[in-house]
Amino acid sequence: MWRDVLADGRVWKLLPAIDRELADETRAAGCAACGGPLHSARYPRKPRRGPPAELVSEYARRESLCCAREDCRRRVTPPSVRFLGRRWYLGSVVVLVSAITEGVTPKRAAAMRKLVGVSIRTLNRWRAWWLRTLPRTEFWRGARGVFGSPVDEHALPASLLKRFGDDEMEGIIACLRFLAPITTRGGYLMAE
Repeated sequence: MWRDVLADGRVWKLLPAIDRELADETRAAGCAACGGPLHSARYPRKPRRGPPAELVSEYARRESLCCAREDCRRRVTPPSVRFLGRRWYLGSVVVLVSAITEGVTPKRAAAMRKLVGVSIRTLNRWRAWWLRTLPRTEFWRGARGVFGSPVDEHALPASLLKRFGDDEMEGIIACLRFLAPITTRGGYLMAE
């Protein structure tokens, strides 16, 4: 079950490596404004209820790049599978907890509060984002076309996770890769 993925250390170890790959791809493309080289300009993050203690340092910084040319210095934030925009909780937590609590009830909210420390108010906000905001975004209107048949928008994100296979760990990683474009300024940032 998806709840087990949150406790599985393998997922937490894989996501930083994927973020580094995404940053390397962005760096290789160079500065979009002037074509100059991009250098690392990582910035601190303090995500709530994330990875095991031994991996906290891997999640304490977000990959970011800055143009090396003195007259440009534009900042570029590559897509991420660890962070969903500016949310305090990690992307995997937001996706999995939202899928688990499909339809927030007091009992489910209490279970999620115990599991990851998220309040019922936050769960309701995440649920509203999945059901009302995401389906209206330009990202979703374009990206949903990759699926052969429509994704049930009334059951997001669970219906989205199911599209990425039966293996929960591979499914969450594929889902986070699919959602990565919304984690950048050029994509659709999730409101806090």
